[in-house]
Amino acid sequence: MINFELDERLAADTFPIADLPLSRALLMNDARYPWVILVPRHASISEVFELSADDQQQLWREATQLGDAMKTALGGDKVNIASLGNVVSQLHVHVVLRHHGDATWPAPVWGNGSPEPYDLDGQAQLRDQLLALIHGLNV
Repeated sequence: MINFELDERLAADTFPIADLPLSRALLMNDARYPWVILVPRHASISEVFELSADDQQQLWREATQLGDAMKTALGGDKVNIASLGNVVSQLHVHVVLRHHGDATWPAPVWGNGSPEPYDLDGQAQLRDQLLALIHGLNV
């Protein structure tokens, strides 16, 4: 985890929440969805297979436990977990809580519609909820 630097685009599009054992958790600045991005704190990693086997398992643990906690606490219908990297090559995993009838349901969130930035109160409220969920994880 030496020399970790967050990609400029991720930094511009998100708000920091907390650090998990492996990943930095970021809130995507799109109020249409509860959307967290997990970025393993490793320098120059773009693919999951570049992580050690232990770190691969840890990343999956963090993503699935966070997704479960978000679905339970925030009442979603489906959790989308994905690692794309076509625009931002730095390894990152999206954990997106979806609701039937949300802005792009059932299509993917990527490339559909325009993001709706959070106002300060909405961002702070969801960030605090997510922070509490993260502190309750057993990762």
